[in-house]
Amino acid sequence: MELIDTHSHLFTKHFSSDLAEVVARARAAGLVKVLLPNIDASTMDAVYATAATDPTFFGTMMGLHPCDVREDWQAELDLIRTELLKGGHVAVGEIGLDLYWDKTTIGRQTEAFITQLRWAKELDLPVAVHCRDAYDQIIESIGSEQDGTLQGVLHCFTGNIDHAKRILDLGFYLGIGGVVTYKNGGLDAVLPHVPLDRLLLETDSPYLAPVPYRGKRNESSYIIYVVQRVAEIMGRSTDEVARITTANARRLFRID
Repeated sequence: MELIDTHSHLFTKHFSSDLAEVVARARAAGLVKVLLPNIDASTMDAVYATAATDPTFFGTMMGLHPCDVREDWQAELDLIRTELLKGGHVAVGEIGLDLYWDKTTIGRQTEAFITQLRWAKELDLPVAVHCRDAYDQIIESIGSEQDGTLQGVLHCFTGNIDHAKRILDLGFYLGIGGVVTYKNGGLDAVLPHVPLDRLLLETDSPYLAPVPYRGKRNESSYIIYVVQRVAEIMGRSTDEVARITTANARRLFRID
């Protein structure tokens, strides 16, 4: 069984003391690739350094996270664009909108998001989109830029059936992680209405660890619990879920 963790922050300090062991456990669990989404200018070096430890295992994204669209966001975006133009990234990410922490920055968050969506189209790259308490705004922004060439994934999808259908109609995938294992996560009501060939699997490590590790540090090997729960909800085998979602990830991110 081959798996791809399409969203994992293994470059953060949470893994500074045991990254090799984390990677070994991931490989033992069937992971063949882990994708690293950037956060802001301060994390670029860590993303690159982590990827350099095993270039065949890691893939990198480059983007500015919405929670880091601060006063100097335009300068940050200039740095992000410089890195994107160097090439070698599988996506523009992690980008998007977050209205959970700060609603007052929605204007500049949206501007930064739209800017990066346009870069993705220019560079022919997919996007990895962060959305928290902002599904209507996210869908509106993507819809305004969708010309048939924009591709991507709503990472850590936790929306309802209507959100899912609208996102799928825009040609995007849904990224499913540890929340699918939570009793009140809500995804058990959504996934039966979503085609398996429109799902990607992720961990968002070190965050959102699945049951039975909820509340602890998440890591890429725990994706197996996501596979098992998705299979259970959708009435499919774990092998089928792994095979189809891995093919989806290879297709979207152009992974050999």
